[in-house]
Amino acid sequence: MVGLGKMGLSHLAIVRAHPQIELIAGCDSSSYLTDVLSKHAGLTCYPDFDRMLANEQLDAVVISTPSKLHAAMVQQALDKRLHVFCEKPFVLDVNDGERLVALADSKSLVTQVGYHYRFVGAFREAARIVKSGALGAVHHVRAEAYGPVVLRPKGGTWRLAKSEGGGALYDYACHAIDLVNFVAGAPASVGGVVRHSVFSRDVEDEIYCSLYYPSGASGQLCVNWSDESFRKMSTKISVWGTNGRVTADRQECQTYLREKADSAPDLNAGWNVHYTTDLTEPVWYYLRGEEYSAQIDYFVKSIETRRVQGENSFRSALEADRIVSMIVAQGLSAAPSAAAVQAPSAAPAQAGLWKRLFG
Repeated sequence: MVGLGKMGLSHLAIVRAHPQIELIAGCDSSSYLTDVLSKHAGLTCYPDFDRMLANEQLDAVVISTPSKLHAAMVQQALDKRLHVFCEKPFVLDVNDGERLVALADSKSLVTQVGYHYRFVGAFREAARIVKSGALGAVHHVRAEAYGPVVLRPKGGTWRLAKSEGGGALYDYACHAIDLVNFVAGAPASVGGVVRHSVFSRDVEDEIYCSLYYPSGASGQLCVNWSDESFRKMSTKISVWGTNGRVTADRQECQTYLREKADSAPDLNAGWNVHYTTDLTEPVWYYLRGEEYSAQIDYFVKSIETRRVQGENSFRSALEADRIVSMIVAQGLSAAPSAAAVQAPSAAPAQAGLWKRLFG
């Protein structure tokens, strides 16, 4: 375990309770944390990642450090031929991500990034329904994430530093972006970006933008972590197609079909509502939500079966980072713009779409 802050301690509790994991060591720069864990939890702790890697015989590592440290630590772990679970966002620089994906692939190592919403039953059901084709031709997707993270002027944590955490875009919006990729597929370009600081000095607290697909489908991203009307983070995704709509959040998945679809025989025409409790497999250890345990168990099973391109691999997480980089490339604007920034690999396929949309 590397990084023993909020997420690190959550992962530590889950990892230690997993019947197939032996937790060997922890690492954090805070001597207070490592002293407490050494004394009261009997965990061997290190203040330095290099020393831990040099002294311990490991199979895998879980990295839960501030975002700016991910790339270098992942590189070190992969060089040691360790399987790696890394908290989101994967990296702050797409070039680092591409290099690390290639390195992990060359060593056939299992990689995973902590986009836990992919393990929430309602979101998995939404992805299944969209992929089945039951909605017909998809023409619009909307992803939203709101919560009460920054509610007054302050600047004391790494999440609120542009070079360390990246603000709401990297720390919050990436969840919604990954959900878009998971449920509806990755958009090829973005436009009309608004990045607005409500309380923070160095980063944005809300992000809004349009998403564009080569098929002509469109989307919207709406994120605000300075919204006190929400008690905790609330994330929702909706997808519209020619035969209906699906909307999912943490609690349920609602589907409306104009006509019954042969590709999804379990769904009826009209409304279909499924709750996360009905869609979720039980886990051996519950902490904050079953999805946190489910993703760690998936990582373990991937190592057992050498499943190197499973759910939330470095490669899939890099797609979220690419979209974030496109949003950043548009810069800070006061109002939506018709201009769009494309991923280089998507430019040829997208040219026809822009001609149709903007002449």
